[in-house]
Amino acid sequence: MAPDRLFAGLFAHGEAAAQATDRALLEAMVEVEVALLEALADLGLAPAEAAWELADAVASGKLELDLDDLGRAAGQQGTPIPGLLRALRRQLDGAAAAHLHMGATSQDVIDTAIMLVARRALDSIVADLGEAADACAALVERHRAAIVPGRTLLQQALPVTFGLKAAGWLSGLDAAKDALAAIRAHELAVQFGGAVGTLASLGDRGLEVGVGMAERLGLAAAELPWHAIRLRPARLATGLGITLGLLGKLGRDVVLLAQTEVAEASEGGGEGRGGSSTMPHKRNPVGAVALVACAQRGPGLVATMLAAMAQE
Repeated sequence: MAPDRLFAGLFAHGEAAAQATDRALLEAMVEVEVALLEALADLGLAPAEAAWELADAVASGKLELDLDDLGRAAGQQGTPIPGLLRALRRQLDGAAAAHLHMGATSQDVIDTAIMLVARRALDSIVADLGEAADACAALVERHRAAIVPGRTLLQQALPVTFGLKAAGWLSGLDAAKDALAAIRAHELAVQFGGAVGTLASLGDRGLEVGVGMAERLGLAAAELPWHAIRLRPARLATGLGITLGLLGKLGRDVVLLAQTEVAEASEGGGEGRGGSSTMPHKRNPVGAVALVACAQRGPGLVATMLAAMAQE
């Protein structure tokens, strides 16, 4: 379960990368269990002291959860949740241990935790896209009258302005930002259905528990459990895939414009960025190349998510 430390920085970095690690997902799973127990306690379905004990154990940092141990347990049971619950119950007293995970199933916790991780990552991604759009807007203004060759099929065609080219990038960034913000607002929902989606173990209070969890976690409350209806993850994946495609187009343009013979664009980033180990005169557009690489990976990942919609 060791991360890909040598190459991870090429494909993801910054706050969004930090918010999508194994550790972040594990912590989100625990947050889901806390939100569930607090929602149960608010409705009188679990003792208040049980919710307080679990929340205090999490907030104080007392809990010890080993990713490698949980990963090995997941290999035996197909999911890390049973191992997580055993680890939590070993470290909790009677009330919290007895009411932990009440009314839920493993899929509820995993799906909701993924939605929570996605929301936090999207917060950072949307903010980053906004900053990139602002930078493009500055290029549009600065170079609105700068004449450069327009190109079709990589051949010089008729004159355009560099500002127009940057405006195309800006339009794509704004569209991606707005699309992901809409996904964040409407598609990231709590999953809560219990064993088979009926919430039968909670009588007629199950939907109220789900709403209480959503309020605590900052997620939408789903009108129905979506255990086997994978529309929400698919929309998230396609939104991210489209964003990668738009960024890949921008990156490809920069790679071409940064060629020595063209020299219409170059990357910033400070001394040493894009340097060559053998040719000191070179300054490779490494950021643009990384965008293209990510864009090329995206379609396969999105296709996998779409294929996963056909659940039994």
